[in-house]
Amino acid sequence: MNVIELRDVFRVHSTPEGDAAALQGLSLRVEDGEVLTVLGPSGSGKSTLLRLLAGLERPSAGLVRVYGEDVGKLPGRRLARYRSTLLGYADQHYARALAPELTARELVAMQLGLRGAPAAERYARADELLERVGLATKRDRRPVELSGGEQQRVALCAALAHRPKLFLADEPTGELDAATADQVYEMLDELVREHRCTTVIVSHDPESARIADRIVRIRDGRVSEEWGRDDGESDTIVVGRGGWLRLPEELLLRAGIGARATASFTEGAVVVRPADGHGVETAQHSAAPVRPAGTGPAIVRAEGLVRRYGRTAVLDGVSFDLHAGRLHAVTGPSGSGKTTLLHLLAGLALPDAGTIAVEGVELTTLDRAARAALRRAKIAYVGQQAGLVPHLSALENVELVLSLRSLGGGSAAAFAALESVGLGERATQRVSRLSQGERARVAIARALGVRPRLLLADEPTSRLDGANAIAVAVLLARLARETGAAVVCATHDPLVIEQAQSRVSLG
Repeated sequence: MNVIELRDVFRVHSTPEGDAAALQGLSLRVEDGEVLTVLGPSGSGKSTLLRLLAGLERPSAGLVRVYGEDVGKLPGRRLARYRSTLLGYADQHYARALAPELTARELVAMQLGLRGAPAAERYARADELLERVGLATKRDRRPVELSGGEQQRVALCAALAHRPKLFLADEPTGELDAATADQVYEMLDELVREHRCTTVIVSHDPESARIADRIVRIRDGRVSEEWGRDDGESDTIVVGRGGWLRLPEELLLRAGIGARATASFTEGAVVVRPADGHGVETAQHSAAPVRPAGTGPAIVRAEGLVRRYGRTAVLDGVSFDLHAGRLHAVTGPSGSGKTTLLHLLAGLALPDAGTIAVEGVELTTLDRAARAALRRAKIAYVGQQAGLVPHLSALENVELVLSLRSLGGGSAAAFAALESVGLGERATQRVSRLSQGERARVAIARALGVRPRLLLADEPTSRLDGANAIAVAVLLARLARETGAAVVCATHDPLVIEQAQSRVSLG
């Protein structure tokens, strides 16, 4: 029995800059108890699909029916009841679900408490889930005392604690290293099947497909491919109404097809070839690491860094040099102190012991105002949360930072930065209308525009599909080589690590 049905669904966001269609005639059915993974690149409409199923947005046209309810037409009170009784929802913006004054244990137990469950029952359930994701020893910590990956795991547990009939997860392992992601996928697989919970997971991570009964791929707001878990890689392309179909970019690249193609019927098959004058070099998308011509001077020297939270030493005697013209990867499992280290390098926090010098300036001896002045002059920081102004366009967000730092170039420089991360066509779109992956790229463009001596990026590819992740990793490596900056990425992404010329390992 189909418990989810989407039929010819459109979702159009209207802005002063023009209309942007997130979904363009998407049709999809999900059976009771089925686990579905929806794959697709950044900006393909994955998050919009989940928000429609959750009743957080309404379709511009088409039908969205869940368990017999036309979710797009539910009045407010019935929609609230639907979300509180049937639904578990893990948002990309996991920090929104975590009240800062509550502990991890209290956050996971909250939904059961709202339903009137006794304290013993709800805390037992919270302890069980936190144990499954490796956070039993941190159950009494508040969100500020947890890493981004740990916060994400707490949010997942909170969404599943009340045993929902429908579970929706948006990039559930985006901030996690591979080992922790495996653990979370195993937990999700066990929990949703224990309670026969219909599940839709949207992701750009192909590993999410291993717990699915069925996988679909969406591009340009429509379903383009579909296959079962036991079928291996997809070889079935969905043909939409009017003969519309979307060929995988990998096939087009291998065939050398660029902006134009020809199609012909030959011996019972449709053959697609590059049009004259519109072919591309098939080998041009090499992801080989960009190596610097030589090692530049040390931009940063760190000696004996120690940082504690309570009795726990997150960093304990860490020392390293970060050289100009290089991409440096800070690696380690979730909770190993990667974000903490970047905060210390940016002067956003001070170590309990040890020293940090940025181009000869001892950062740990400066007061707050002097550290802020050093950041303005030499440092750019890209956090896990993009920190953009939502009502401004992507272009205006970059222009704003250039103006605040009194840098020249104006719109031309801002547009060039956005083009370098593949967002030239989206430059005038309001940030609130961009996908999470697109926002991450705007934040990177904003940092590139200020031409820093030290660029710090925290999980810069965590919400990007493979093609965009490779592009960003290569871009950061090239930026380091061409500008002489030291670029530092806290990451668990092998695509970034592959491009790095040095590595700081934590944990």
